[in-house]
This record gives sequence, structure tokens and C-alpha cells, in this order.
Amino acid sequence: MNKKERHKIFRQIMWDYNISAVDVEAVLQGKRDTIGHYDKQTIFIKLLESFSWFTIVQLFSPDELRQLLSDDVVKKLRFESLRNKYEFVQKRLQNLVPIAE
Repeated sequence: MNKKERHKIFRQIMWDYNISAVDVEAVLQGKRDTIGHYDKQTIFIKLLESFSWFTIVQLFSPDELRQLLSDDVVKKLRFESLRNKYEFVQKRLQNLVPIAE
């Protein structure tokens, strides 16, 4: 996914805040800790609740996804159906993506 497409997605999740796509990307890349009251985890949760898994996998590497899709993140998803879906995905990622050492 190119930068323009990523930024379009980041603008869509922050449509109701005066937060730029550049700032969202900076947090996701670890260049900033927060933007407003959002950190990497809360931005990732917004992405999971707003976009399909197919879109999410284009934004992050498999290792990043395995790290970001933690038990804590899954528990914070608003909808039970999403929690169930991502519990399954989380288990599959743990089996498919070895832990980087």
C-alpha cells in the first residue's frame, strides 16, 4: 500500500479529530508516543474496528501484527464478534509468525 492510500485510511479513522495522517503514521512507526489521547495501541484498535483484516495486513508487517494484536488489544475491542474474530487471528499469527529474537 502506498503512502497516499495509508494516509487516506489514517484520515478516515481520525475524521472527528484535528489529527493529521502524518502524525498517526509517526505514532504507528514509533517516532512519537502519542497524538492527543491516542497511542499506538488505541490507533490500532480504531483500525481493527473500522477496517477489514485485508486492509490491516497491508499496513503492518506480520511481525508488527503479531506484536500489536495482544490479549489487551483484543479485550478492548467494543464488539464481541470482533473480539472472537481477532482472538482466532491472534492464535493463528502466533503459530505462523515466529517471535523475533
